[in-house]
Amino acid sequence: MAVSPQVFPPRKRRPSAGAFIPPKFSDQRLLQTLLELSQEISSLKPLQFLLKRNSSSILRKTKILAILFEELLKNPILFLSPTLLCFEEMYLVLQRIKTLLEDCVNGSKMWLLMQSDSVANNFHELTVELATLLDIFPVKEVGISEEVEELFLLLRKQCSTDKVCVDKRDYNLRHDVLTMIDRIQKEIVPNHSKLAVIFYLLGFSSSLSCKEEIENLEEEVQNQKDEKSKSDLIALIGLVRYVKCVLFETSTPASDTRRKSLASDVNVPADFRCPISLDLMRDPVVVATGQTYDRESISLWIESGHNTCPKTGQTLVHNNLIPNRALKNLIAMWCREQRILFETTEGNKRTNRVIKNKAALEADKMTVSFLVNKMSASRSMEEVDGVIYELRALAKTSSDSRACIAEAGAIPVLARFLGPDIGSEFPDLQVNAVTAMLNLSILEANKTRIMENGRAFNGVIEVLRSGATWEAKGNAAATIFSLSGVHSYRKRLGRKTRVVKGLMDLAKSGSHELEERCIGGYSESGGGQGGSREVD
Repeated sequence: MAVSPQVFPPRKRRPSAGAFIPPKFSDQRLLQTLLELSQEISSLKPLQFLLKRNSSSILRKTKILAILFEELLKNPILFLSPTLLCFEEMYLVLQRIKTLLEDCVNGSKMWLLMQSDSVANNFHELTVELATLLDIFPVKEVGISEEVEELFLLLRKQCSTDKVCVDKRDYNLRHDVLTMIDRIQKEIVPNHSKLAVIFYLLGFSSSLSCKEEIENLEEEVQNQKDEKSKSDLIALIGLVRYVKCVLFETSTPASDTRRKSLASDVNVPADFRCPISLDLMRDPVVVATGQTYDRESISLWIESGHNTCPKTGQTLVHNNLIPNRALKNLIAMWCREQRILFETTEGNKRTNRVIKNKAALEADKMTVSFLVNKMSASRSMEEVDGVIYELRALAKTSSDSRACIAEAGAIPVLARFLGPDIGSEFPDLQVNAVTAMLNLSILEANKTRIMENGRAFNGVIEVLRSGATWEAKGNAAATIFSLSGVHSYRKRLGRKTRVVKGLMDLAKSGSHELEERCIGGYSESGGGQGGSREVD
């Protein structure tokens, strides 16, 4: 039985700031504003893939209103107060029509499909409000031509007889998507031909269009407060990510055109990066030793059973996390200057803190299985680079993803692409491979998998010492830092001459950011604690 659309929470529209505030203009200025607004709406195209009939209908009605406002401007008269009040209310309705149309165009198509009944009802409610205003509008007293009056009366009749309408095509498409999610939840691999038809009808034609859809769905997750609702949305993300990988070419950093700036695209100041994740801090907090970390990263560190400061190695006398508001404000200002999205409220948590439902988990497993098999079998380094980039990105999303990637056997395969032969000929591939290893190492169980796999463990050390780029070396150092979170591994790494020497050499010759990564790795690996070391 297919999942019911009722499991998905209502679509949250984001109205413009002026949508509920009528303008305080003179008569002519108000009419001019109404004309400009109605013309702006009329210039929009109907929705292409969903709710086409609803959007086309309301656009036709808005065009008739534009004709009315233009006629009134040509023959200015002194309007009575009730007429002016009617104009102000029309302004509000038109603003809401514009907001609804823009939200449908710019938001998630998959989410719009799930909420097609609700959004169709929104179009109907706005039409009903317009009908009410047209009923009380004194059309005989405003001095318009017979032709325009006839158009007005036709518009009034159309608005008053409007009914909620959802195209049968949209309904069937939604049923198909929900059935697909239901089958994934039952661990049934989707039929690729059927998926191709569904996503074609929704307007997805490339890896990039799927990537943009994932970003839109992630924004919807952040707009929801209920954890179950977020979890259901993550299932949709899992489906789109699966389709992105199996139906379209995998994306690589070089071909990846993003709609908005991300922190990973620019050189983030070292003081703004979390020493654990090396990502831009969204919620910096200070621990007992005075060091600052991102709340999410240090919380995971402490929850994993660690009682020491990751950077200094000192014992934490308490686990209180004190917000560093001054630094947070500085980071927020920097993000605005760089045009980078910065979530500043507690409600805007990343999707990787959301508990996934079974459909989302199974979708991830299917995606990972496909990618790992493709990575193992492919003979094209360009194709392998794209696959590893997808795994690298997926490994950053959640602990569940990190677990299923490792359980699918990705670590031994990734280890093949860490060597100097790869780095010299395909430096980007080496960066993606070591960064994927870094992201996987965040999970405690994966630390063991990496340390117990000689090729993976030695591969990370090899990249640290002779990686083709500074980025590869830096991420290898960060991986050492991550692996050192386990006490027994810290001792083992500290006895490795190659590790200690690699960290020291990198610290001396790299940037300030690399120096910090190396010092952290050196400290965590016990490099400064003396004792015998293995000569290797």
